[in-house]
Amino acid sequence: MTIITRNIEYTHDGVTLEGVLAYDDAQTGPRPGVLVSHAWAGRSDFEVGRAKALAEMGYVGFALDLYGKGVLGTSAEENEKLMTPLVENQPLLTGRLNAAVDAIRAAPEVDEKAVAAIGYCFGGLCVLTLARTGADLKGVVSLHGLLGAGDGKGAPITAKVLVLHGWDDPMVPPDAVITFTEEMTAAKADWQLHAYGGTMHSFTNPAANDPGFGTVYSPSADQRSWATTGNFLAELFS
Repeated sequence: MTIITRNIEYTHDGVTLEGVLAYDDAQTGPRPGVLVSHAWAGRSDFEVGRAKALAEMGYVGFALDLYGKGVLGTSAEENEKLMTPLVENQPLLTGRLNAAVDAIRAAPEVDEKAVAAIGYCFGGLCVLTLARTGADLKGVVSLHGLLGAGDGKGAPITAKVLVLHGWDDPMVPPDAVITFTEEMTAAKADWQLHAYGGTMHSFTNPAANDPGFGTVYSPSADQRSWATTGNFLAELFS
């Protein structure tokens, strides 16, 4: 097994974006593709690493880009400035996400009828946005993602939904979680939620170590959530 990566440029609304595709070159023929939607800093080595891990599982991973080729935030202030225009403009966010979906479907290694998406923090909100706006995906996974609904709320949700959540996440308190579950139930979505006790935001990120901000890495939640993600993807593509 050799994991190959390839940068793929695509565009949306005049912005050049660059994602990273990862696949196992020992496999032949199209296989399921899984988008990896980045946290608020932009597409980083973390998301590329997850795309490679998905490739090791037999999928094609695609670490997408929502900000623009080479654009990364280096501080909370920069990250906020990059994320906010997308959060506050639902059509822009949806269009940019769909451009990434089109990009992975165009890759010859990918079975265009078998595509899912996972996302971290802001990326969790992004994959839930795809589900809420009726994107033709097998399923989505939000890992310590923001759960608030945007303009897409109320659209038919055909993708299966998995939310992996730290119960002590100050950015998504229990009331917000309950509101989300009520929304999913009203939409008749196929949804599930796993909450990890004693766990804050960014629990999959080994660099997260700011209890005051609410971001703390949890090795156990990281391991459990990845195993659950693997089981979910196996179900989607079986």
